[in-house]
Amino acid sequence: MKTVSFDKPFLIAVILLTVGGFFIFSSASLGLLARDGAEFSSVAFNQAFFGLFLGTIALIINSKIHYRFWRKYALFIFLASIVLTLLVFVPGLGFTHGGAQRWIVIAGFSFQPAELLKIGFIIYFAAWMSGIKEKVTSFSYGLLSFIGITGITGLILLKQPDTGTFIVIFFAGLAMFVVAGALWRHVGLLLLAVFCGVLILSLFRPYIKDRITTFLDPSKDSLGSGYQIQQSLIAIGSGGIGGRGFGQSVQKFNFLPEPIGDSIFAVAGEEFGFIGASSIILLFLFFAFRGLKISIKAPDSFGRLLVVGIVILIISQSFVNIGAILGVLPLSGIPLVFVSHGGTALFMTLAEIGIVLNISKYQKR
Repeated sequence: MKTVSFDKPFLIAVILLTVGGFFIFSSASLGLLARDGAEFSSVAFNQAFFGLFLGTIALIINSKIHYRFWRKYALFIFLASIVLTLLVFVPGLGFTHGGAQRWIVIAGFSFQPAELLKIGFIIYFAAWMSGIKEKVTSFSYGLLSFIGITGITGLILLKQPDTGTFIVIFFAGLAMFVVAGALWRHVGLLLLAVFCGVLILSLFRPYIKDRITTFLDPSKDSLGSGYQIQQSLIAIGSGGIGGRGFGQSVQKFNFLPEPIGDSIFAVAGEEFGFIGASSIILLFLFFAFRGLKISIKAPDSFGRLLVVGIVILIISQSFVNIGAILGVLPLSGIPLVFVSHGGTALFMTLAEIGIVLNISKYQKR
């Protein structure tokens, strides 16, 4: 198999998103500094060292590991990610924040194992789909296997609860399923099942129902469930065309909930205006375009499905976040990839990018 250099435009897009995202995070985190200086130091160190520094190292290492290595150990990686994610339910290891049990603490450092579950699912599902080949159109090998593999991740994530992450994993898996050659009637059944599932969950989990009703009428509860979306829209609107300027956001101080988390796009919109916010969206679109182009030229089905899964995982999460902050999608609590706080998330994202870069070395010309 002949190797070539990395896909440079894709790498440039990643660098711009990573560096730009870190500057946006740095500005947004000033709101946290005003509230709690001690927490700010911990958050900044976590993002810079574990996310940016170690993540860059992981990207470089993974870009040098032949992508077929991941297929060889796909089942082990998936099982290990499941076991690690289940540790959030172990007393003394897992801890709860904001009503969700999604983190484990080891040696004083917090870690969100669902980030590993994402890539564990992608690698194993790519290996499975590429292994069954034309059987993907059958009910048992195709549709049932999709339901079974995604169902395992869903049971764990919905128990935490982490509905947003499960939905992102589902759509990444669905994209891989389609690329692998799934029948459209099977895809339609899956979409219908998810729609019905969300409606059923909203009956038993009030926070999901609140997010749906808030999406339909953001002004309904301005001091409760509608507070975040209203403050986000105020921030974005006050940014105008060119923005207030770097570091000049007002809403990040005591107004926006989670200014370094899922509300960070609102901070970017306020400081950099329509031009800056649009640039971020265009960068993500270019990232998706180049990533999917790499998948088209991948030398085999495993490489193609692996790239599709990683790219759609990142893009779907990013646009679910942006869409929620703009009010065109229900709030999900999902952070913005490359930008929001989360050393684990940034580390895993850059590690996944390394895998895509390695596959791009073997593109068919």
